[in-house]
Amino acid sequence: MAITEACFLTLSEAASRLRKRDLCSVDLLRSCLAAIDRLEPQVKAWVTLDGEVALREAATLDREADAGRFRGPLHGIPVGIKDVFYTAGLRTTGGHSALANFVPDFDAAVVERLRRAGAIILGKTTTTEYALIAPAETRNPWQIEHTPGGSSSGSGAAVAARMCPAAIGTQTGGSTIRPAAYCGVVGFKPTHGRVSCFGMIPLAHSTDCPGVIARSVADLAPMLQALAGYDPREHTSALRPIYDYVNGCAKAIGEPQIALLMAGEYFANASQEVKANVSETADKLARAGARIDELAMPRSLAGMSEAFWRVLAVEGAAHHREELEQHPESFDPRTLELLQKGLGMSAMKYLQALTVRREFRAAAAEILSHYDAILTPSVPASAPHGLSSTGDPVFNNPWSMAGNPVVGLPSGLSHDGLPMGVQVVGAAFDEARLLAVARWCETLLGFAELPTLVKNQVGRDR
Repeated sequence: MAITEACFLTLSEAASRLRKRDLCSVDLLRSCLAAIDRLEPQVKAWVTLDGEVALREAATLDREADAGRFRGPLHGIPVGIKDVFYTAGLRTTGGHSALANFVPDFDAAVVERLRRAGAIILGKTTTTEYALIAPAETRNPWQIEHTPGGSSSGSGAAVAARMCPAAIGTQTGGSTIRPAAYCGVVGFKPTHGRVSCFGMIPLAHSTDCPGVIARSVADLAPMLQALAGYDPREHTSALRPIYDYVNGCAKAIGEPQIALLMAGEYFANASQEVKANVSETADKLARAGARIDELAMPRSLAGMSEAFWRVLAVEGAAHHREELEQHPESFDPRTLELLQKGLGMSAMKYLQALTVRREFRAAAAEILSHYDAILTPSVPASAPHGLSSTGDPVFNNPWSMAGNPVVGLPSGLSHDGLPMGVQVVGAAFDEARLLAVARWCETLLGFAELPTLVKNQVGRDR
């Protein structure tokens, strides 16, 4: 395989070739770095690149592989890391001016576990300020006048632009699933507590969750296999059994039973084009044998949007209180406004929000006791024009608040050539089943389009 083509491999394809030794990690990494050289001036997906160190690590991993030694399922795979995770010796800015030159002396748990599984840390991808509202400069590789989504903006754009096979994001509201949808790739938010947040700049501890962006559902399984597990250093980490996600994802599931949530005010937020796309997706799955039942929305959903923003504001303000009080000028005005609301919010309003969450979590669990998954839109419309907003997380926030695992799948293109997506929601800590259902859906959807910038580059190369 030509080096220039290696960056087009999915993580699973690359891992297979690396094991067979018909691809070496150095060549894969050089292909990714070449894609970055070509497209980064337009996309702006990276805060910090660590190319030289990454190449040295790739050479070491190739020597180990040649000797028949493999560290884990990600041996030799380059991965981007959202710039809210600590990386020893590599700066971590959180998208915030006060941290522009901050270099941690230890790795976040996510980074530790990726390295242990053989992954190569390629660099740090852009984020909105503290993973909140104020956008980064990153652009969507499908159409650079449009947002790539946020807050995991660089992770979504980098994977879509073939700069790396996978990247780590986070999701507190919609920060992994939304960029994946806008960029036409696959997003994954595990169950809250499944993956440790140790060494991650916090936003709202009761919903913060590391996520994964990749180019196929099969890529998510080895990433989760590497990342999942209890961490006593982090208080939201869940002490739950770990499963064989790779084999679970590949397992034949027969005809899945899927609850379609399209009714009521929740779905009214969607554009007509998104509504049609979700209906077409459901019809396609039903024709292939899935049982699709359209259900009414739980009554508790009506209060989830307000509850989410209350929790986010209060917990975000608590984490950043000292800086808010001593250096409010360091924040973007949009970030400052939201966090100051949190500082002034009453305990009663916060507790009311937690009550709404408990009610919705119970309602979601009841639905998922009868179905393999829930299907909804990922986003209310395709990526907005301009870079002043990263889009609306209205369809993501409830599931992030409830803590359920979610896979986002590209499901078609809008009239103006931008990706649209659906999300498949699973039961808490049942990621293996969710990945199997999502893979079944992905095969039927058959989305294989390339972003405009990538297609243009392929045309020039040929």
